[in-house]
Amino acid sequence: MIKELTKAEEQIMLILWEMGEALVKDVIEKMNEPKPAYNTVSTVIRVLETKGFVDHKAIGNTYIYFPIVKETDYKRFALNKVMNNYFENSYESLVSFLVNEKSMGTKELDEIIQLAEKLKNNK
Repeated sequence: MIKELTKAEEQIMLILWEMGEALVKDVIEKMNEPKPAYNTVSTVIRVLETKGFVDHKAIGNTYIYFPIVKETDYKRFALNKVMNNYFENSYESLVSFLVNEKSMGTKELDEIIQLAEKLKNNK
C-alpha cells in the first residue's frame, strides 16, 4: 500500500527516480539552494525506507539508495487522491477545472480530446 509523501520526501523521491540510485551527497547536490544538512537528507531517506519507498545496498560503509516504488505508481496514487478528494472521481470536473483555472485555449482542448480518443481506442 502506497503512503502519501511529505514535500521533503517527495523532493528526494523525484531525485531518486531521476537518478535511479544515489548516495546521500548525490541527492543533496541535485537539491535547490539553500541545501539541507546531510543529516536531514539522510534522516528523510531512512524514513522513506521505513515507508517502503527506498532500499539500499551497502558498499563498505557507504549506502547507495534506490527507489523501490515506481514513479508511475506514485503518480497514479497521487492522481487518485486528488480525484477522490477534489473532483468526486469525475474527470469531467477535473477537465472543467483545468480549462477554467488555466485559461486553456482551443489547441490545448483539442489535445485533450485527441488523447482521450486515443486512450478510448486502445481499450
